[in-house]
Amino acid sequence: MPALSKTQIDQLGYRLKSGSLAEEDLRLLDEYRRSFGEAYASVVHSIRQELHLEPTGRPAKSTSSIIEKLRRESIRLTQVQDVAGCRIVVADVVAQNRVVSSLQPLFARTTVIDRRTKPSHGYRAVHVIVYIGPTLIEIQIRSALQHMWAEVSEKLADTIEPAIKYGGGPRTIMDLLTKASDTVASLEAAEMQAAHGSAETSEPQSAQPERVRRMLDGIRSDLRSLFTSLIASVDELKGKLR
Repeated sequence: MPALSKTQIDQLGYRLKSGSLAEEDLRLLDEYRRSFGEAYASVVHSIRQELHLEPTGRPAKSTSSIIEKLRRESIRLTQVQDVAGCRIVVADVVAQNRVVSSLQPLFARTTVIDRRTKPSHGYRAVHVIVYIGPTLIEIQIRSALQHMWAEVSEKLADTIEPAIKYGGGPRTIMDLLTKASDTVASLEAAEMQAAHGSAETSEPQSAQPERVRRMLDGIRSDLRSLFTSLIASVDELKGKLR
């Protein structure tokens, strides 16, 4: 089957967005999503070979997920950046910045979307979009804490209400997720400040002032409390739903 033009792909997206689920359109969408496989494999291979990291991910988003995204957002099908993508989880925000800087020279063209400065409903990460010809491959780079937050958000959405992922759902849950995200941001800002100070003074991280260490420990403690509250709220809501 000949490759679809950009116009044909977007027209397909408009039909799917409007509610049309004709068998031929679903077949075309499946063909389109599968066409990302070669570019995805190339990106993952470069990450493994050049950075010695092991990304996780999928060469193609499911047809239902693509259709849901088209209907949820004002976006054309050719603009969907995560039809295929992978994820790299690193220890902290300092390592995250280092990986983002290392990824960009590996590919001829990239765009960096920093969702730490502009979180999406509390979600924080850095996305590097790689252009392989006309094909877009998304690389998510998350710190361990950002990944923990995202995993909790996903589980809450699966357990309680899918809208939680997009800023909806029970207000109590959304408030707790927002507080948890803000706490992660505070902790990581302190980590960056501490790392910057150590670099300027040539001191190892273990030699950071006691005040900075106490601040980081306090924020970590607050974060654990917030996640404990989230889990308790889930259990309470589950009980009410029984």
